[in-house]
Formats: sequence, C-alpha cells, structure tokens
Amino acid sequence: MSATAHAHVDDHGHDDHGHHHKETFVTKYIFSQDHKMIAKQYFIMGVLVMGFIGIAMSLLFRMQLAWPGESFPVFEALLGKWAPGGVMDADVYLALVTMHGTIMVFFVLTQGLSGTFSNLLIPLQIGARDMASGFLNMVSFWMFFVSSIIMIISLFVEAGPAAAGWTIYPPLSALPMAQPGSGMGMTLWLVSMAIFIASSLIGSLNYIVTVINLRTKGMSMTRLPLTIWAFFITAIIGVISFPVLLSAALLLIMDRSFGTSFFLSDIFIQGEVLHYQGGSPVLFEHLFWFLGHPEVYIVLLPALGITSEVMSTNARKPIFGYRAMIASIMAIAFLSTIVWGHHMFISGMNPFLGSVFTFTTLLIAIPSAVKAFNYITTLWKGNLQLNPAMLFSIGLVSTFITGGLTGIVLGDSTLDINVHDTYFVVAHFHLVMGISALYGLFAGVYHWFPKMFEGKLMNKNLGYVHFWVTAVCAYGVFFPMHFVGMAGVPRRYYENTAFPMFDELTNIQVLMTVFAIIAAAAQLVFVANFIYSIFYGKVGPKNPWKSNTLEWTTDQKHVHGNWDGPIPEVHRWAYDYSKVYENGEYIIAGQDYVPQHIPLQENEEELNH
Repeated sequence: MSATAHAHVDDHGHDDHGHHHKETFVTKYIFSQDHKMIAKQYFIMGVLVMGFIGIAMSLLFRMQLAWPGESFPVFEALLGKWAPGGVMDADVYLALVTMHGTIMVFFVLTQGLSGTFSNLLIPLQIGARDMASGFLNMVSFWMFFVSSIIMIISLFVEAGPAAAGWTIYPPLSALPMAQPGSGMGMTLWLVSMAIFIASSLIGSLNYIVTVINLRTKGMSMTRLPLTIWAFFITAIIGVISFPVLLSAALLLIMDRSFGTSFFLSDIFIQGEVLHYQGGSPVLFEHLFWFLGHPEVYIVLLPALGITSEVMSTNARKPIFGYRAMIASIMAIAFLSTIVWGHHMFISGMNPFLGSVFTFTTLLIAIPSAVKAFNYITTLWKGNLQLNPAMLFSIGLVSTFITGGLTGIVLGDSTLDINVHDTYFVVAHFHLVMGISALYGLFAGVYHWFPKMFEGKLMNKNLGYVHFWVTAVCAYGVFFPMHFVGMAGVPRRYYENTAFPMFDELTNIQVLMTVFAIIAAAAQLVFVANFIYSIFYGKVGPKNPWKSNTLEWTTDQKHVHGNWDGPIPEVHRWAYDYSKVYENGEYIIAGQDYVPQHIPLQENEEELNH
C-alpha cells in the first residue's frame, strides 16, 4: 500500500476522530461501529450468555448419566413438563445434548472466540483505525445476536427444542413428525443457523479485507503477529466452508416444509410408506461435515494464534519457527477441507475412499505436530512469566497433544469401527477442540483484558484458582471418558441400564459428573473476576506484559480511531524479545523487548525469520 494511501487513511482517521465526540448511549454501546466495542458485545453475548446456557445444559445431562432415573428438584424447576416428578424425560435428554453441542461449537467457540478477538486485535495489531467496514461489522454482530435469541427461544417451544443431535442428521431432522424435537424447535434451529452463517460470512469477509488492505506502513505479511495470521486464515476457511452448511440447512428446510426429497427416501412410519423417494441422508452428512471438519479449525486456529502471542511474550523469547508456524496454519487450512469423510467411516462408505480419507487425516497430524513442537521449543530455556494467560496457553498445548493423539485412532478407518459413536469420540473432540479452544479464549481474556477495559488488570490470584481447578477438572471429566468409550458405552443414550455389562461403569460416570460440576463452579470464579475487574480492577502500566505488538502503543483510554496522533510505522517483526548485540547488551538498554515501531538501531541486524 503506497504512502499516499497511508496518508489518506490517516487523515480520514483524524476526521472521524473529530466527529465522534458527541456519541449517544445508543451509538456508543448498542449500535456501535467501533471494533473494540463490538468485540466486547461478542464476548458478552457469545461467551458469557451463550456459554452459561451451554455449560448449564451439560451439567443437567451429566447428572442424568451419573444417576439415571433419579429425581432431582432442579430438573423439575428447569425442565418443567419434561421432568415430571424431577425425573428427566428421554426426549429432553437428546434435546439438551443437541442444544449444548450447537451452542458451544457455533455460538461460544466460533463467534465468541473469533468475534471477540478478531475484532479487538486485527485493527490494533496491524495498525488500522478500524475495520474495513464498521457498518458491516455492526451488522454482523446484530445478526449473531438475532440468531442467538432465536436459538434461545427454541428452548421454550411447546414440543421442545431441536433433538436430532448437534449434527441434525435426517430423517430425525427432516420429518417434522419423527419425534417431539423434530417440530417447531427444529425449524427455529435451522432459521437461527441460517442467520448465524450469514453473520459469520459478513464478519469473515470484513476480517480478510482489513488484513489485506489496511496494514500500516512497514507491516508486511511476514511482520504480522501470528494472532493475525490465525484470524486471517480462519476467516478464509469460514468463507469457503460455511456456505456449504447454509445450502444443507436450506435443503433441509425444503424437505421439511415444501415436500422435496433431498435427504429422504423409502421412509416407513408405523408401517405406512411416506411419499418421499430418491433422496439420501448420506448426502446431508457430506454437506454437514464439509463444514463440520473445517469448523474444528475455525474454532482452534484463533486459540492457537492467541497462544503463539501470549507464549512468546511470557517466555521473553522470539516465537520458534515463525515461518513454519505460518506454513502449518496454511497447511491445516488446506487439509481441513479434504478430510471430512473420517466422520462417516461407518456410513457404508467405499473402503477405498475410507483409506483416502484416512491418509489425508493422518497428514494433518504433521502441521499440528509442527505447532506443538514449536510451542515447546519456544518455552525451552525461556524466562517464563507464569501468569494466568501463560498457564492457559501451556494448558492448551497439553490438551492439543492429548486430544490429538486419540484423533489418530479415530482417523483410521479400521480402528474407528470399534469406537465410533461411543464416548471415546466425545472425549477426543472435547479435549482437542472444546477445552483447547476455551483455554485459548481464557488466555486471550487475561492477556488483553487491559486493552478491552482501559488498562485495568484482572485479579491474578483468582486467575490461578480458575486455571488449576479448570485444568484438573477438564482432565478429570474427559480422561476417564476415553475408557468408558473403549468399553463400548454409546454416546447420546440417556441411560445405559438396559445393558448389564455397563453397570460397573456407573461409578466412572459419577466421578466425571462430580468433576464437571466443580469445573462449572470454577468458571463462576472467572466470571466474577471478569465483572469485578471491569469496575474495580487495578489499572496497570500502558504495556503491562512488556509486549512488542502495536496494540500496546495506543492510549489506555479508548479513542475512536485507536491512535490519537499518526499511526506508528513498523520497522521489525513482532517477536524481538531478549534480543542482544554481539557484546550481549540489550538493543534498548535495560529492557528485554523491542516494540515493532522502534526503528532498527545502529549495528543491529533484523532477524531473518
């Protein structure tokens, strides 16, 4: 981008800045076009509100699994007619599992994570006044908000919310008469997801254009922090794969409401043949998983990007293998679009095709391992600052590795047969996608909280409590779950009392449930810390973590346009930590970091990363 264009952007930023002093409450807090405010809106709606609902649901069905058929007053209070006498009904169990999966995967981990941090960090770290289109950014959030509200409303429909599993396979999802959860609740689910996908696409296009067009002078692609690379590639994956899920949802709406047969054929209900002919439920599986597998990386890559930044800053060392990290993000993005068949090994797939998907799935382990090894090497001999953000980043590497190892079993078409649709699968993806992404989210919140809330810091000791209880309980829930799965316990069954061979596993279900309840309590510590710190947090220095990236050069007080004066120019990459001259002295006397906007000093060589 030429210097003239930069000057133009600068002037425009100043004009903007002058016009935004007379903001009303509505334009500042509700229909805001400022990326920093939109990031907070995403966090509050996506993580705090939807996350609370999703975790509460998981506790309800975990209690049912641990104590099947027991009466709990809390069931009757929350589920009403679905828990007569406090005993959970089988139909609502499946609905809870469905809504928990949908809310956590899409609303919390996709938009909660990407929406919050892409919005907060992209303009600040690339040196831009705001997103390419503030208006589209606002539209994206409000579409997300509407889709969240519709999803919440579907919980209160008379026949119950969607209950076909979060993957909504036909025919349960395609026949309104199939079960109570196939009625209005399912229709609302599809409408909500269609709006959600539109929101996600608008957001992603905005992120892509911003990173390509609005980088400040000197900010070449190879000087971008790895956070921005991760958000950028994530947005590209979203634009490629989300439209496929939208088409699946629209075809499903046609099958449900307009009498088509895209996914239905030869259906019998109580001995009566329905008129549907020629459709294929396996076609739906292909469409769903063509989004569903890239979705895993849409969730995970932003968390890995955050980890790269937090870990390098707190190890006081340059990130190890910067270009290899970028290459691995790109390789993961490409490979993620050609592995979706590993979710369908037992759908009657041709064994040769199964072997092809096994090959591509095992290939994806290579860039993932590159990232894991690079994180470990970044930590090696570093001057580690073990604050809560750093601990969550290290925790992410742990769950990424342990969850990834079980993926090798599931990615093999032969080994998968034994454990497919058991709790082994649930344990695998909760560790590698759920817990890892949540750790990345928490690391990001602890690290960038001062940027979100004008220099205030979260309480460190409560952060330690939050980390250690969460880390122990997360493994406490999902480590035993692998063994329950290997013993053959199927997922999504509301009780296993019909199978005497599973009786001795009930104690393990109780253990997992106790850990889950304690883990949920630990999240309340986080929420309390978060809300308290917004109002009463201690104000830290302008650059509390002694970090190199551009966001720490902005004022603590938020201004529309981010920088009061001209945007800083970039002269180096983002990871000049502990950089010394040949005689062993720091580049800037007395400090072990060199921010990106500091020009190269005399006799200093730019690191050839």
